[in-house]
Amino acid sequence: MLDKLTAVESQYEELMGRLGTSEVQSEPAEYKKAAKTLSDIEPLVQKFREYKQVQKDVDGAEELVRGSDAEMRALAEEELKELLARRESLMAELRILLIPKDPNDERNVILEIRAGTGGDEAALFAADLFRMYSRYAERQGWKLEVMSTSDSSGGGIKEAVASIVGRGAYSRLKYESGVHRVQRVPTTEASGRIHTSTATVAVLPEAEEVDVQINEKDLRIDTFCSSGPGGQSVNTTYSAVRLTHIPTGVVVSQQDEKSQIKNRTKAMKVLRARLYEMEMQKQQDAIAKERRGQVGTGERSEKIRTYNFPQSRITDHRINFTTHQLHDVLEGHPDELLDQVISHYNAEKLREATSVS
Repeated sequence: MLDKLTAVESQYEELMGRLGTSEVQSEPAEYKKAAKTLSDIEPLVQKFREYKQVQKDVDGAEELVRGSDAEMRALAEEELKELLARRESLMAELRILLIPKDPNDERNVILEIRAGTGGDEAALFAADLFRMYSRYAERQGWKLEVMSTSDSSGGGIKEAVASIVGRGAYSRLKYESGVHRVQRVPTTEASGRIHTSTATVAVLPEAEEVDVQINEKDLRIDTFCSSGPGGQSVNTTYSAVRLTHIPTGVVVSQQDEKSQIKNRTKAMKVLRARLYEMEMQKQQDAIAKERRGQVGTGERSEKIRTYNFPQSRITDHRINFTTHQLHDVLEGHPDELLDQVISHYNAEKLREATSVS
């Protein structure tokens, strides 16, 4: 870890020198790139320099402790305790600063939940998950806007798409993507047999127009009459919109609004997020080839968590963590689960960041 920190400090000093040269100053793009890198690593370098100074003070105090002057030794021992505590605190801060920053962490989120295998029971579970994330978003002070829903006949949902706007929304929810499994006795099951159903969750960072350029020539836009709740305009006006991104085959439909323009705007937001995620996935797949030893790959197809109602248990299979607070979690308090998963993946990132090839 100290070798890594020393290398970052050397990079910082090199960049400081380069920014002062006329060669870099005459190239705006090069200057901007170097300045951005410098700004990103400066907090880490400053903290490392503070750590090195404290380490020097520790060495000095330890030398005094070994001295023959009893009074000086007592003072040095007291000072050493404070310095060692400060050194430990700085090391903890350095570990956090070394974790590679995810550029998407501060983005808003497009949340998609779909019922999987299990019929009506899967749809009811999808509704449970959607309610859990909705209540959690409310507790966090985030704004959740339902973009589209498709209800099932049994009172659940086949699919729900929502926008979540709030500071750090993606950083808190990004590891929720995957297959969630439920084990419980349906109300219609007379024999008391436990059924297993699934729902899929996708957490997409909301993409801006500058992130994903969509050429109008690559879009097929279909309009049709909405169906389901919506008032008198339902089935009388072509307000519903279906966007097909021809190069990728991604299809997004939106019909919740009575206005075709509003439906198209919402559909474009979802389409942009899905295309952005596809591009990120390509990059992650390339990196994953060199990470065969990792626990879990983050693939959406993985079963990430099981919700067992008879035992009031939730188990996250990626990190082998179990809690028996199932009711509290589904009522919008998944904080402990989220913290455990985030800590696990941060530790993975830290190990990668501090490994010296």
